Amino acid sequence: MMATADDPEYWTQLMATYLLHPESDHSDQLRSISSSPDFNLHFPLYIDFAELLDYDPRIAHLIFSQSNTYLQLFDEAALRTHRIVLGEMAGDEKNTVVEKKYIHVRINISGSPLECPETFPSIGRVRVQHRGILLTLKGIVIRSGAIKMHEGERKYMCHKCKNSFTVHPEVEARNSISLPSICPIQKPKPCGGTKFQYVENTIVCHDYQEIKVQESTQVLGVGAIPRSILVILKDDLVDVVKAGDDVIVTGLLTARWSPELKDVRCDLDPVLIANNVRRINELKSEIDISDAIVMKFKQFWDHFKDTPLKGRNAILRGICPQIFGLFTVKLAVALTLIGGVQHVDASGTRVRGESHLLLVGDPGTGKSQFLKFAAKLSNRSVITTGLGSTSAGLTVTAVKDGGEWMLEAGALVLADGGLCCIDEFDSMREHDRATIHEAMEQQTISVAKAGLVTTLSTKTTVFGATNPKGHYDPDQPLSVNTTLSGPLLSRFDIVLVLLDTKNPEWDAVVSSHILSEAEPDRTSNDEDLANIWPLSTLKRYIHYLKEKFRPVLTREAETVISSYYQLQRKSATDNAARTTVRMLESLIRLAQAHARLMFRNEVTRLDAVTAILCIESSMTTSAIVDCIGNALHSNFTDNPDQEYAKQERLILEKLGCNDNFSDMNMED
Repeated sequence: MMATADDPEYWTQLMATYLLHPESDHSDQLRSISSSPDFNLHFPLYIDFAELLDYDPRIAHLIFSQSNTYLQLFDEAALRTHRIVLGEMAGDEKNTVVEKKYIHVRINISGSPLECPETFPSIGRVRVQHRGILLTLKGIVIRSGAIKMHEGERKYMCHKCKNSFTVHPEVEARNSISLPSICPIQKPKPCGGTKFQYVENTIVCHDYQEIKVQESTQVLGVGAIPRSILVILKDDLVDVVKAGDDVIVTGLLTARWSPELKDVRCDLDPVLIANNVRRINELKSEIDISDAIVMKFKQFWDHFKDTPLKGRNAILRGICPQIFGLFTVKLAVALTLIGGVQHVDASGTRVRGESHLLLVGDPGTGKSQFLKFAAKLSNRSVITTGLGSTSAGLTVTAVKDGGEWMLEAGALVLADGGLCCIDEFDSMREHDRATIHEAMEQQTISVAKAGLVTTLSTKTTVFGATNPKGHYDPDQPLSVNTTLSGPLLSRFDIVLVLLDTKNPEWDAVVSSHILSEAEPDRTSNDEDLANIWPLSTLKRYIHYLKEKFRPVLTREAETVISSYYQLQRKSATDNAARTTVRMLESLIRLAQAHARLMFRNEVTRLDAVTAILCIESSMTTSAIVDCIGNALHSNFTDNPDQEYAKQERLILEKLGCNDNFSDMNMED
């Protein structure tokens, strides 16, 4: 008798036909699965929903609207086609094939109509109407639980009709198994039996893990609270993601009763049973940069071909434009956000490319303004304070949830791949002070808490701000003025001190700027990049530089950096703790960042000298420049290229590099 549309066998056969379709790659996936020697493992078979929709819209609609039933049929179809492919491969003596017990179909909705807001809502907009359909959510993993063994099914036999049936645990009842009141076997007719016996050796176990996913704060408005949802991972999906990862989870929305606690109301909590999980850490940027915008960047630098530093300053004026002057700080912010190039040697040792910046200054010097503006420029950012963060602090902690220990990610882990802005940096918790050294330098956090041992990624740029301890004493080192240890300060590539000293001329200029900003007719939406860059353009520019440019050092740049490093090692400064190999690495990173800022793939002498000036601005005494000015009073000059020529001549004389450059020119 031919199966009808009401018969599950009809749809299983259609799904098997689709999997064996010659134009799809499913046969290749099945061959790869068949070649594996492990027969007890759970194997994924990836299906593109858009491709399935084109092949048979009926199957696609059932997978979407009745996921719980038809995804199980799809798994059966996958096992059926696996046996067919297995028979084809067994004819070749070269193939060693083993029949597999478990194959799970994983649905990829990328590029399909399921990416619409109705089926791809934010976590905070998940409602009852989404229950039972194939739902997709996007967020960041904030907690990851331990991997457990979970009973997936077992068989019972009816005493009356002697037929066996499978019983599955109920998620709503916290994975407990409940027997039916009467025998569920309906063929050839209901027997009505009420006594059942467990069939030996029929228990099927699965790997099981719970994670908590929170919606990204980047898409929320001010004052909105980010919502989170529990996600259940099974079989091949366990241990795929960890705390701090950006994920897209496709699955079935259901609910389960919250744990029974005394004097606490028991509610149904939403839970997403995952069918597919995709890590999107490498796809974090969603900034659209068209060819027209790239051409605009190139035309800008063609315009400033003869005066490149004047063009650079036009870009820097777009950083925190509401604050007058502070050229040194704006340059440092730009170089920190752009960063250098990560280096990995033959042994696998990695030298970070991300730079770190610390602002130490009196109240009212604009530190928090720069932090907030830098967060806007980064596509992925977390703003926190030393004490204002969660129980996880800045790094990571172990928390007990429902009797189980789980890892909760802190600010640095959540900002992985982006920017972490930390205000009141000196008020960190003690356990953060102990672990932030590794997080900033090795860009990992090693965790061994409550039996949970793992390593989390913290590939992030740290932008810190702090007030000095009492009145800043220029005669004392930074570690005394800030209560931050020397080793921690050495992790920062640039440390700028902003002192609100009395300067009548500066006060007059700043007051005029503030008053002019308050006049409504003075505001302008001019898009001319030669004057000031708007936030959106600046954000695209920084992203484009980090994606496209990998600057390498020229011989001149290497000579300048090496000479400066050797001079610093000889001279006894108050920053002796920072005059280590880390200083050399910081110089290289800053020089590469400046080359990127200048739209180049080559680190020239100009970039090396600028990097030295940034490092010198971090010091209270200098071995190169006779006078280190207050970073708060640094301003944009009218002729930056002429000013740089004077500074370069002075620095090269102090370093004794002029003869070396003459020899290089003769060789060329």
